[in-house]
Amino acid sequence: MLNGYDNVVLILACLISSFTFLFLLNRIWIPAKRRAHNDVIGWQISVIGTIYAVMIGFMLYAVWGNFQVADSNADLEASALVNVYRTAEGLPEPQRDAVQQWARMYARDMVTAEWPAMSRGHWSREGHQVIDHLWSVVISTQVNNASQQTSLDHTIFELGDLTLHRRQRRLENDSSLPAILWAVLISGGIITIVAASLIGSENIVLHFVLVLSLALLISLILSAIADIDMPFRGSVHVSSYAFAQAQNTMSGND
Repeated sequence: MLNGYDNVVLILACLISSFTFLFLLNRIWIPAKRRAHNDVIGWQISVIGTIYAVMIGFMLYAVWGNFQVADSNADLEASALVNVYRTAEGLPEPQRDAVQQWARMYARDMVTAEWPAMSRGHWSREGHQVIDHLWSVVISTQVNNASQQTSLDHTIFELGDLTLHRRQRRLENDSSLPAILWAVLISGGIITIVAASLIGSENIVLHFVLVLSLALLISLILSAIADIDMPFRGSVHVSSYAFAQAQNTMSGND
């Protein structure tokens, strides 16, 4: 989880470190002496670069897939909430009004309380309390005819769906890449940049440009992975737009 400032600092630190390493390497082991080893270094860079490219590509694909799943799950949760509101129309009047009131309150709490709390790595209690109230009202509803029974059955089903998606969202909010995988990604990036720096090039400026370009690319990908690793935090996150739309729908503004 990184914000915009963290991303800039990470990229600059990677570029400065790469530049400093190559500058010191050229002072300690001049490029003219390294050229004799270019044949050996060249194929090693190819192997290291291929392995790291596959690894970092897989990690980026995995966290992006998780991000899309979290985004879709939030949309499904908001849709289930709207369905609870609509299916409650057929319930007896006291329970109908209570369910619809709590549904509107749930959407409001998601936008004003829970999403800001998740962006800080916390969890809002208001949403859990609203879910408890919804279940209490629905379970205690006494129906008088078949139409009300049908509405109650659908409301219970949609409320169960809402609870399921909420539980899934909580698990997604707490999940992240294991530390061992971050260690592998960072170590692989360092090894790749070091290997590229070992080449003895006749054109020193071009060599600096290529190494810094490689460092920039690696740092951009690592910052992208860090950004979308935790789908509800950081500069790139799942928004509460679906619940804002749900609010509009339940307020009659859709």
